[in-house]
Amino acid sequence: MKEIIGVRFRPNGKIYFFDPMDFQVEAGQNVIVETARGVEYGKVVLGRREVDESRITSALKPIIRIATPEDDEKYEENKVKSVKAFDICLEKIAKHKLEMKLIEAEYTFDNNKVLFYFTADGRIDFRELVKDLASVFKTRIELRQIGVRDETKMVGGIGICGRELCCNRHLSEFVPVSIKMAKEQNLSLNPTKISGVCGRLMCCLKHEQDTYEYLNEKLPNVGDTVKTVDGNKGEVLSVNVLRQKVKIVITDQDDNKEVAEYSVSDLRFRPRKRKNQERISEEEYKALEALEDKGGKSRFDD
Repeated sequence: MKEIIGVRFRPNGKIYFFDPMDFQVEAGQNVIVETARGVEYGKVVLGRREVDESRITSALKPIIRIATPEDDEKYEENKVKSVKAFDICLEKIAKHKLEMKLIEAEYTFDNNKVLFYFTADGRIDFRELVKDLASVFKTRIELRQIGVRDETKMVGGIGICGRELCCNRHLSEFVPVSIKMAKEQNLSLNPTKISGVCGRLMCCLKHEQDTYEYLNEKLPNVGDTVKTVDGNKGEVLSVNVLRQKVKIVITDQDDNKEVAEYSVSDLRFRPRKRKNQERISEEEYKALEALEDKGGKSRFDD
């Protein structure tokens, strides 16, 4: 077991572990630490605690100090400088006529590097742009191409649910989202309805996936024959996953059909593997497949 603290460098960003040393660090405080990008200013979100060494994937670096008022002031100054750097970079991109969309500029805490995040459809030759920016800022320049999910996380916005985007509000890391999740939750396989602001499948599909898988295991498939506790037999017409109700078509001796709804606990049936209940064309499938983010990884955080 190792004693650690958890530090974030961005709101809802990835949590990194550091060695607290002999500092009395508490959650909510700001600290100065050394990272792969240099000296950085971060917020402690996990107080001192012990974790299994298997959760520590890289060498545990010690914190340099708890942030002082001077450090807080410098951090705020860097944010102002980053806004100015963003405007300058926009001008340089226009000057070099590059097909790229600038998302954000950021100074490292020690001012040894300025990072520019951008999106583009393909590879961009920005060597001349880097030289131009280096001559202006007199420091190291790094241009980092990010994906559409990272862009949305940084910019934020409102989803179709009317709430703030999950990735910007509370998700610290992206997870893979697949079409299978939409099928499991009986959602319409319409790309416009199950894709988020970023154009990928909505992250919230993952939130309830485990619950739907658990509930679906208890239900029969549409088209299955089931037996009720009162001795009737019928064919499953539809299922209500959340209410755990099943509508069945019962045929009597005179061949009259009647639709009745039963609780799944009042039915007897042989559990079967879930079926794909919705057929889609090859064109629709390709469109849906393009929305998937199978890696689920962010290129934003190192």
